[in-house]
Amino acid sequence: MIFRIENALQTTRRGFLKGGAGLALAVMTPTLALAEAGGPGHAGSAMVDGEFSPNAFLRIGTDGTVTVVSKHLEMGQGIYTGLATLVAEELDADWSRVKVEGAPADARRYSNLFWKAQGTGGSTAIANSFEQMRRAGATARAMLVSAAAAQWKVPASQITVKNCVVSHAASGRKAGFGELAEAAARQPVPANVKLKDPKQFNLIGRSAPRVDSVAKTTGRATFTQDVKLPGMLVAVVAHPPRFGGRVKSVDDKAARAVKGVSDVVVIPNGVAVLATDYWTAKKGRDALKIEWDESQAYRGSSDAIVASYRERAKTPGLNARNDGNAEAALAKAGKVYEAEYVFPYLAHASMEPLNCVMKFENGQCEVWNGEQLHTADQFAIAKAFGIEPDRVTVNMVYAGGSFGRRANPQSDYLLETAQIVKAIKGRAPVKLVWSREDDMRGGFYRPIYLHRVRAALDAKGMPVAWQQRIVGQSIIAGSPFEPVLVKDGIDVTSVEGAATLPYAIPNLNVDLHTTNADVKVPVQWWRSVGSTHTAYATELFLDDLAMAAGKDPVAYRMALLKKHPRHAGVLKLAAEKAGWNKPLAPAADGAKRGRGVAVHESFNSFVAEVVEVTVQKDGSFKVDRVVCAVDCGIVVNPDVVKAQMEGGIGYALAAALTGSITLKDGLVEQSNFNDYPVLRINEMPKVEVHIVKSAAAPTGVGEPGVPPLAPALASALRAATGKTIHTLPIGEQLQA
Repeated sequence: MIFRIENALQTTRRGFLKGGAGLALAVMTPTLALAEAGGPGHAGSAMVDGEFSPNAFLRIGTDGTVTVVSKHLEMGQGIYTGLATLVAEELDADWSRVKVEGAPADARRYSNLFWKAQGTGGSTAIANSFEQMRRAGATARAMLVSAAAAQWKVPASQITVKNCVVSHAASGRKAGFGELAEAAARQPVPANVKLKDPKQFNLIGRSAPRVDSVAKTTGRATFTQDVKLPGMLVAVVAHPPRFGGRVKSVDDKAARAVKGVSDVVVIPNGVAVLATDYWTAKKGRDALKIEWDESQAYRGSSDAIVASYRERAKTPGLNARNDGNAEAALAKAGKVYEAEYVFPYLAHASMEPLNCVMKFENGQCEVWNGEQLHTADQFAIAKAFGIEPDRVTVNMVYAGGSFGRRANPQSDYLLETAQIVKAIKGRAPVKLVWSREDDMRGGFYRPIYLHRVRAALDAKGMPVAWQQRIVGQSIIAGSPFEPVLVKDGIDVTSVEGAATLPYAIPNLNVDLHTTNADVKVPVQWWRSVGSTHTAYATELFLDDLAMAAGKDPVAYRMALLKKHPRHAGVLKLAAEKAGWNKPLAPAADGAKRGRGVAVHESFNSFVAEVVEVTVQKDGSFKVDRVVCAVDCGIVVNPDVVKAQMEGGIGYALAAALTGSITLKDGLVEQSNFNDYPVLRINEMPKVEVHIVKSAAAPTGVGEPGVPPLAPALASALRAATGKTIHTLPIGEQLQA
């Protein structure tokens, strides 16, 4: 059966999630079907601890302080600033009086409206909150105005608000938010409020200072590692060296003899050592003598996986897109162009390693975590303790990056914490700490993928047929999201960016082989998910075709994007700002320079990037400049958008240059930044970000800067050297 994707995969992933991911979470947690969306006013109007709380997202103190409650995790992407801006805009608040705190896990009040469950991911935070948070601010403003009108006995229509001050010009009366807070709390919550016309925006679209900058630069921001509870123990876990291994026996005498070690407990995926501090716990772990049962352990190697994928790619997979008849068109072609692309496992490598603090007493569990999947984790922890989810309190603190790792569908490190706390019968709070080595050798990864692409051109050099075969593990199969994100065997995240290829090609086929039955390496989403590999294969191969046709890469794309003006718009802007039609300045000492381009849509946002490189005679090279154009709809804070594009470019560049997790006989060969390097400051190129002015609804920016970088870089290197990079990372391939 041919799988048609008109109503699923050909939608954007954001639209797909919006349409159905609530089902996935309902499958995982049935009571969520009853959870409410958490709109403004849900909390009711009241004074809570001396603060006016008109809804779940906002409190105003009698001192005039405006506290915005963020339902989304702040992990460096600037969401606290973005959400606060939306509230402050409609509230007409003084930005200097605004602060933000993280919401607890409570899907009835704080759902991601695209998921019907609470969580942060998929570059959805601003997109799903844009109207909701504005309404929260507008509701509070209306109640403050009503309170002032009642006190002053004047029409509400004559009252204005600016910078946390409510004024009546005719009488000269003024009152701060704090003065009106108690009276406002007694006003009825309006069912409907009018939002500002974008022409009236004072904060949205401007680069207000980030609300978390001072706390982070002064060390006052609270991350999980900063949480300390009375009597707390620190736990580390010895995990099996191979995936699927289990504890057979353990000799813990030497570990228990280490001063400060209090407990050694066996949990389903290893042996936990608890102590007074991290280093003591680690010393105890190092003293363990564990015999592992590896009868079910995975012993594959990266090279063998790729070899098996090549064999799989020789036969058709499941159809993800089938326009026209690509196979017939290729058979008729006088010349068929072919290429293969191979992508490695990638680690998330966030700066803050995984950690979690948890305590259990009197049938109640309390958690402190850089929380990304609030609802899923809350339910998983509740199940581990055999209690109802509402007896699990999740406190959301800052996270030092994630890139997808903390959004683990299996709640892996949180469940480990719960298992440890349960094993010691809750007699002490526990802080679980995974070292970077723990995560890099025993965590979850972006899967290995192999793409095989074939195409044919017409007499004018334009593509008339395109066949793309993708082989790799599904990150969704076996997860709670499978009922929605896997359709007829097709994982939408494996083919996004390929099955949604925007170029006008009459005969286009994309198919997929999923390898989870054979390859047992834990995998999950990685920043920009499927687009991390599909963008590289599609964009670099399109360059092959442009070269074969003797056409300029930008002009070639523009000719194929006539029905996709937003793709074409960012491509044109990036090319213009990069001076695409002007030659690069020559390099010195026999070095060569090159320029490349790529454009890609992900998370409903459109990004084009032009990369410039200088390649030395020995094959070493430097990325000189990246020019980026982004169309993400209405921009809440331009500086935050630019920072996310810059961060995405740096993250993608590190992966393209050196990112690779390799397996040998089932053992991960990398362990830390010494053998899985991330980009250093001196390696970061000059980056220019240009934002398309748009009135469209806002879309994601946390991930869309990643996909175009690697193909644009490879294109630039080919322009300079004539060599094509078919296997990532680039490493020293040009020096071979």
